[in-house]
Formats: sequence, C-alpha cells, structure tokens
Amino acid sequence: MNAGDRVRVERASETYEGVLLPSSTPESLVVKLDGGYNVGIDREAADVEVLENDVYDVESAQADQQSSAIEFDEDLPTISLISTGGTIASTVDYRTGAVTAQFDAEDVLRAVPDLAGMANYRGRVVANILSENMNPAIWQDLAAAIEEEIEAGADGIVVMHGTDTMQFSASAMAFMLDTPVPIVFTGSQRSADRPSSDNVMNAVCSVEAAKSDAAEVMVCMHATESDDVCALHRGTRVRKNHTSRRDAFETVGAEPLGEVDYESGEVTFRRDYQERGAVELDADTDLETDVELLKFTPGTDIALLETVADKEGIVIEGTGLGHVNTDWIDRLDEVVDSGTTVVMTSQCLEGRVCDRVYDTGRDLIDAGVVEGEDMLPGTAKVKLMWALANAESVTETMQTSLAGEIQDRSVPWT
Repeated sequence: MNAGDRVRVERASETYEGVLLPSSTPESLVVKLDGGYNVGIDREAADVEVLENDVYDVESAQADQQSSAIEFDEDLPTISLISTGGTIASTVDYRTGAVTAQFDAEDVLRAVPDLAGMANYRGRVVANILSENMNPAIWQDLAAAIEEEIEAGADGIVVMHGTDTMQFSASAMAFMLDTPVPIVFTGSQRSADRPSSDNVMNAVCSVEAAKSDAAEVMVCMHATESDDVCALHRGTRVRKNHTSRRDAFETVGAEPLGEVDYESGEVTFRRDYQERGAVELDADTDLETDVELLKFTPGTDIALLETVADKEGIVIEGTGLGHVNTDWIDRLDEVVDSGTTVVMTSQCLEGRVCDRVYDTGRDLIDAGVVEGEDMLPGTAKVKLMWALANAESVTETMQTSLAGEIQDRSVPWT
C-alpha cells in the first residue's frame, strides 16, 4: 500500500474511498475523497483494502503540463494574470495533497479552463504567500510588476490574491498607480478542490472586468452565495465582512461600482468610474512603513498609545464620530507636536468622522489630529504610508479623495 493507491477504508460503521496521500505520522492514514476533501484516520482502528495501485501517475501528469500550450489570438485583448498567492488558481497534487506552487498562464488555464478563449494571457508570480504575510515591500514589487505589464501592452490586469488582506493590497495599488487600464483583484474563499469553490466564477468574472472600460483598481468577488453575479468593488472602499461566505466582500457606504453577470459575461456599472485611457500610466511606489493603526475601545490603556508615539504616522480607529478617552488628548497633542501625523477614523462601518460636534472632538482638532472623513481605517493606514512618502502636504492629502476613498457625502446604504 503506497501513496497514490486507490483504497477503501473501513472504520467502525464508516467506509471511505479515495486516493491515499502521504501522512506526516506513521500512525495516521490520509485519504483524498472523491468529493475533494481529505480525511485522517487512525491506522490501528481501520481496515484498508487496496482497490487499485498507483492511480495517480506523477510522470504522466508532468508530461501533460509540459505539453500544454496557449495559442495567441490577435483579435483578443491581452490580460496579465499576476499571482501573489492564495488558492484561486491552485491545483491539488493528489499524490501529496499539496497545492502547487508553480504559476504561469498555462497553470491558470489548467486550473480554470473556462478562461480559454476569453483573452490572450500572460502570467507572472510576484509572491507565493499566505495573504496574512503580505507586507509593504511586496506591495512595491506588485506595483512594479503591474507597471511593467501595462508598459508591455497588457489591456488589463488580474491580480490573484488571498482574500484576508486583499482590501489592503487593492488600496495600496490605487494610491501607488495611475492606471489607464483596469486592475482587478480576485481570490477564492474556498479552495479549488472543494465542490463549493468560488474560484472559477471569480476568475472568469475578473477577466471580463479586466476587459471593461473602467480603468480603476477593483475587487471582483461573488455578489451572492449563488453562482450568478460577481460584484465589482472600488479598491479603496471594499471590506471583507465575513470569514467564509462566498459573498464576503462588501462596498462600505455605497453600492458596488458594478457587477459582472457570470452567464452572459456582461459588465454593468452603476456608479461613475475612471474610463480606460483617461490617464497616463504613472507610478509613485515609495511608502513610509513606520505607520500604525490603533483601535480605541473603552478601557484601552494609554500605555498602548505610548508604544506607537514615536511612529511617523498613527491612524486611530476611534468611537462614533471619531473620539478617544479625554485623558488621551494632552498626550496626542504632544505626539503631534513631535512631528507624528495622527489621523482619526471611526470604527463604525457607515458614516464619517466629525470632530466638531462634541467637546472631545474639538479638543482633538485643536491638538492637531487630522479628520479622516469617511475613509475605512485600513485604507487610511495605507494612504498615510503613501502620503508620508510622496505628498508635499500630508494633512491636505489625507483629506482629499485620490482614488474614491473619501465620498462626497455619507448616505446610508442597504
């Protein structure tokens, strides 16, 4: 009995059938079930029958991969597929159970064959990481890669990214790049080997969005739990609001920028957007990374403020209209006087900061704290990193909408 064999395993009253995978311990069996899930079984408690030897032929699979080719069609647009990691275009090696680390346009088409015929593709890897390991240095690498692809003639960009930090990376690209073509972030909430995976629809709709007329940084993910429509969210206004649902992403404070119908491929926009070719390609990729996001809640020790007091920039996620305990105000005054830029945002999901209503807010303004309008706290952090490195007036820049991060007015949206 070897990894790659097809086996039937009986344990108590349960029967499992699938491909035997390597196990990290000799005491356990790991079986890849036909539905795509793995199950771990105690060897001593199981009866195992080998149904077929070596059903997964690695050498043949590799030969098939090497012989795959993509034909160029001069009548189709060229879309650059850029990977930073995540599971959307990953395939599973059923001998090892591991997700493949290789990535090029051919890999994507093998994983998502529905993309064939929609465009010509170029593929490149910027990083192969879990999205929680994303950092500003990789944002800079990603911006440089996108710039190179657009300069090389790409008609649109699709960035494949883990979902947990996608909103931060999308914001970073929105501030770092003036783009004449669409830049579309997408990901997968559920891995490609699960029957409920959202990778195919998200990828297909993202390519349709990358072919559209909206030259903005967007996030394209399921709009509902069904496989019907993907929402297009502006990169600076989107937030992941659920840990696992396929429709986890939402535009905060407004309706999504647009949507893509999965069946027809039609892209519909519901709000104003920057049109393709409206600006020349430009990149300002410098970032001041000495910036921290601090969340205030009742009872938060002022000692926490001291840990970030010497940063170049601080974004505070305050209560309500943008408040903190009044005991913090004198210290914030000193922090601002020392040269640190402090920006106030709200932990409320809707509405904007207005520190002129109550005494606490007016005192914060007098202390030099910058009102963050209705920017999302995470977006404000990314923008402050960019502004500190690129703007002549950081305060003015933080209160000016550069990429749709600040809305003209806050209107309840349901």
